[in-house]
Amino acid sequence: MSLLRSTHSDRIARSHRAPLLVFAGQSNRPLAQAICDNLGVPLGKSKTEKFTNDNIIVHYEESLREGDVFIIQTFSTPVSDAIMELMLMIDAAKSASAGRVTAVIPYYSYARSDKKDSPRISIAGRLVADLLQEAGADRILMMTLHSPQVHGFFKVPVDHLSADIVLTQHFKSCVPNAHEGVVLAPDAGSIKRASQIARRLDSGLAMIDKERISDTEVRPRALIGEVEGKTVFIVDDEISTAGSLVETVNICRNMGAKDVYVAVTHGVYTGPAIERIAALDVTQVASTNTVLVPESKILAAGGKLAVLDVAPLFASAIANIHSGESVSTLFE
Repeated sequence: MSLLRSTHSDRIARSHRAPLLVFAGQSNRPLAQAICDNLGVPLGKSKTEKFTNDNIIVHYEESLREGDVFIIQTFSTPVSDAIMELMLMIDAAKSASAGRVTAVIPYYSYARSDKKDSPRISIAGRLVADLLQEAGADRILMMTLHSPQVHGFFKVPVDHLSADIVLTQHFKSCVPNAHEGVVLAPDAGSIKRASQIARRLDSGLAMIDKERISDTEVRPRALIGEVEGKTVFIVDDEISTAGSLVETVNICRNMGAKDVYVAVTHGVYTGPAIERIAALDVTQVASTNTVLVPESKILAAGGKLAVLDVAPLFASAIANIHSGESVSTLFE
């Protein structure tokens, strides 16, 4: 890790561009600090306060003039506060004469609202994209969108990171003979991603065909592939209430799976999620630190939760963006 930090620091020092400045909102400061540690730069000083009428005020405590500013804010609970704080930070940075402002959003929760799938609703994913651009964001950096087409909602450059490398390495560390297992896509929408991870593991591939009844309820119809006697690796973009996860794991067990490991990018863990995971017949459920997972939830899950670090990946992406290098090379 020290070599990684040294490499980033050397590239930043050699850059003839504006100074690199990294700030963070309140939603996931531990991740922001870890990113800065990997970059070898200090986390910028800013202050966010809330008035008695619930209005938010943001104040930068250092100069941003002509700087290449990156603002890290994940859209986690309370989501509306996180979005509002980020927009105010972007607007304040532009008002403070920042040269360029990049919004780093590890978890873009409104990516689920990407289409008008029922009458008289808002396509909130597009609306939030409009708001961020109107606030003054020059560039967006995100990870594992639930719906990749959300890219099209932005008129500014968007870099979309993938946690697949991190998830793959985790599976390999948990199961030395991971190539003998099966990567399972919990629905048709995640088959492409599951296929890529299976290719990295040199393992088998399976998929569950299911029908979504509502935001919290799904109906599985069939399992396509062979999992009997196998170690199954379930991959998905996020876990919210864990309702879908329970159904998926139960199907695997009923079909004779030997062990079940789960890894997702975003561990949101809302409502009954932790209780469901604690009672689930699964070896481990891992998520990355795009969303802050409190220690209390880790303990309540009975040792089944693991948190994987994606700070080095974000640090590399920020360093590449700052120095004008390709971000896609990080996944080759």
